[in-house]
Amino acid sequence: MSLYVVSDVHGYHDDLLSGLGEAGLVDGEARWTGGADQLWVLGDLVDRGPQGIETVQLLRALQRQAPDHVHVLMGNHEALALGTRRFPDGELHDLWRVNGGRQRDQDALDEDLQRWLATLPLMARVGDFLLAHSDTTAYRVWGGSVEEVNETVRGMLGDPGDEDAHVEVFARLCSRHHFAGGDGKETATAFLEEYGGDVLVHGHSIIGMMVGEPPRRTTRPLLYADGLVLDIDGGRYEGGPLLVVRLD
Repeated sequence: MSLYVVSDVHGYHDDLLSGLGEAGLVDGEARWTGGADQLWVLGDLVDRGPQGIETVQLLRALQRQAPDHVHVLMGNHEALALGTRRFPDGELHDLWRVNGGRQRDQDALDEDLQRWLATLPLMARVGDFLLAHSDTTAYRVWGGSVEEVNETVRGMLGDPGDEDAHVEVFARLCSRHHFAGGDGKETATAFLEEYGGDVLVHGHSIIGMMVGEPPRRTTRPLLYADGLVLDIDGGRYEGGPLLVVRLD
């Protein structure tokens, strides 16, 4: 079994399909060919790019074909899209627009898709890797284990949930850079001791912005915090690559 991760697709469906094809995970008809391999998509499927709803539909189709092998985590844009759809006159609506919201994606979020978004896990432990969308310690607010975090937020966003809960999840997942800087190693060590794993893998923060270079120059993930944290967000919507990364 090989483990593949990708994050922050942001509606770039064709790039995702191409990357999965190059990795041998899908064929030319967008059918799962990954066998026993695992694919984890670390959130932010929608907004900014042109084909958000097609991205959602692709991953749901792959999940149906390989339910034990294709997984999706919740990113801040899933919480934002869900909150905007459920509370169209609420405080998230303007934030959705300025963060690249697409009306066609909103229009396609029927009750089935809303339920799917609301039940996406926020974190996962897969072998030696701890997977999460955001490079933040804010997950601690919701629990001291992967299971507790996921269960807490699933309850907060339950059908139909309440507006304040959607705002909270979005806002906390927007925080970032908690493992960068001089105390990054210590922060990452404590976080991994709490939730498990040897390396935290995340998206959310564009690699080019982390290292002070244009995203178009990015060619690979960024390993930092003394090798304890791996950033896989190439910054596709800013002109960088959509990285489909095989974790060894």
